[in-house]
Amino acid sequence: MKKKVVKEESKGIDTTELIAAMDELEKNNGIKKDFLMESIETALVSAYKKNYDSNDENIKVVIDKVDGQMHVFQEKTVVSFDDFNDFDKEITIEDALEMNKNYKIGDIVQFELMPKNFGRIAAQTAKQIIVQKLREESRNLVFDEFN
Repeated sequence: MKKKVVKEESKGIDTTELIAAMDELEKNNGIKKDFLMESIETALVSAYKKNYDSNDENIKVVIDKVDGQMHVFQEKTVVSFDDFNDFDKEITIEDALEMNKNYKIGDIVQFELMPKNFGRIAAQTAKQIIVQKLREESRNLVFDEFN
């Protein structure tokens, strides 16, 4: 008798819910959505580096402001073959031209990373940041009221 194994996917962030929550925070509490997005993106970069033992300065997290989709990128600078010395930060012009014929030396090439289980980490990080920003904003409102 064979057993059927069902893998349970981690949910991560419900992006439509995240965008709706940010819109609500902006409307009710005056916390700017752009400020929240930038804060979350910065925190997610830190979370990525910590979780994946990465010291790369060229990791970038982007959250789409419309649909809330999150993307993690590694950026590499296009260099000549002779100047190439760091695989994590650079790509040769020959390799870049294979991807796109318009690249030239000095351009930045973005590679999308698909980190495993990062959705769960991202969800926890986003939640912590939103709660922290709400507390800060509430304190500021109370302080302004007393002032």
